[in-house]
Amino acid sequence: MTTDGPTAGAEPQRLTEDELRTLFLFESLDAEQLAFLASQGRVERRAGGELVYGESDPAECFFVLLDGTVRLCRTVHGDEVEISRTSQRGAYGGATQAYVGDARQYRNSMWALTDSEFFVLPAEQFAHAVRSWFPMAMHLLDGMFIGMRDTQTLVGERERLLALGSLSAGLTHELNNPASAAVRATSSLRERIAAMRHKLALIADGRIDGRRLHALVGLQEEAVERVAKAAPLSALAASDAEDALTDWFDEQGFTSGWQLAETLVSAGLDVDWLERVQAAVGPEDVEAAVRWLTYAVETELLMAEIADAAIRISTLVGAAKQYSQLDRAPYQVVDVHELLDATLVMFKAKVPAGVRVVREYDRSLPAIPAYAAELNQVWSNLIDNALGAMPDSGTLTVRTALVNDQLAVDIADTGPGIAAEIRPRIFEPFFTTKPVGEGTGLGLDISYRIVVNKHHGDIRVTSTPGDTVFRVLLPTDLAQPPTG
Repeated sequence: MTTDGPTAGAEPQRLTEDELRTLFLFESLDAEQLAFLASQGRVERRAGGELVYGESDPAECFFVLLDGTVRLCRTVHGDEVEISRTSQRGAYGGATQAYVGDARQYRNSMWALTDSEFFVLPAEQFAHAVRSWFPMAMHLLDGMFIGMRDTQTLVGERERLLALGSLSAGLTHELNNPASAAVRATSSLRERIAAMRHKLALIADGRIDGRRLHALVGLQEEAVERVAKAAPLSALAASDAEDALTDWFDEQGFTSGWQLAETLVSAGLDVDWLERVQAAVGPEDVEAAVRWLTYAVETELLMAEIADAAIRISTLVGAAKQYSQLDRAPYQVVDVHELLDATLVMFKAKVPAGVRVVREYDRSLPAIPAYAAELNQVWSNLIDNALGAMPDSGTLTVRTALVNDQLAVDIADTGPGIAAEIRPRIFEPFFTTKPVGEGTGLGLDISYRIVVNKHHGDIRVTSTPGDTVFRVLLPTDLAQPPTG
């Protein structure tokens, strides 16, 4: 830490008692107290871009801003996070907990953004003043500071664990469905392949010559191709098609031919195709041939089901990685739509059956530099609150747009709305409208700090019954991590 002050041996610049009284921290002190501060403190200056004090350095001084602009930062998992910036005269930082015996290290860093001037008081003198002048307040502050710190730590950890557990349970549920489908399809596929081998032996035991067998194999390939191209039918159209096939099977004397109809219709096969099969193998072998071909169709359908299940699992895993930003840099250029989609996938199991999810994305929006994992935490908090406002039915709308050169993300719900008298408090720490035990009141506070303090954006809310919108505004033109 450097000091722009008098040379060695020179008297440091000090503030007069009247000048100290203009600072809101000291305006109520008496003349004796102001005289003590004037004698113990000094004026120091820092150039723009200079470190005033560094996090984890010995906490030696209490700083009061006289002029200029500063920012406060903390390091979180190796990542510098801006927690405040101000040009308010009288704003303070440094050894602020010296009076509770917690002055060993600075808890954050202060940088001068412009040329700045400070009133600087040694930590020991600051602690002595607070303890001596305000003994009752000292005890109250001691209990409040330690209690709130411990409470916020425990509650914050608990909330993160609950949120992680809830999302993990939802993801597990979503993964279980395609995994179970793949297991069932694999079991059925094994049975169909075994039956197909058996039927092939029956139709190729010498009763069908090689020419007809080649024709039958060609019909099998055609059936497989039709499976991939078959268009889905309405329930009525599918029922009519199955009836037509069942009638044909009955005319040919098939045993329980109706059991084959559904599979063949789903593959886009009709009576004309069955007539071609009969012409290829003859009336006496047509049932065995059709059943063998049906097994081939079922096999193809089951493999498609397994492939679909595998794709769904891969998509879910990809969404989980996108949501957690696993193995990715904390600060990166991101497509906000990918982050929103990943978060919605994580919440899929929590969306009530009566709630409709609507995406209104402006795909022309540019990718932006951001802390992706932390933005996902913001989307999670806002979406969770929106779903909580619509326990049974409603519409969750996720919308993006460009607003005044900023990227806007709206999370809207059709719930009962937020009462006007409590709306100004919703971003306060520990404030919650949920019943006791169901909310910690930290979700929106965390979201606010991520958006405003870390990304230099804004988060605001408008609410009327049936239309509550949380809007997040993010800058689009930051070339460097937004901590400066």
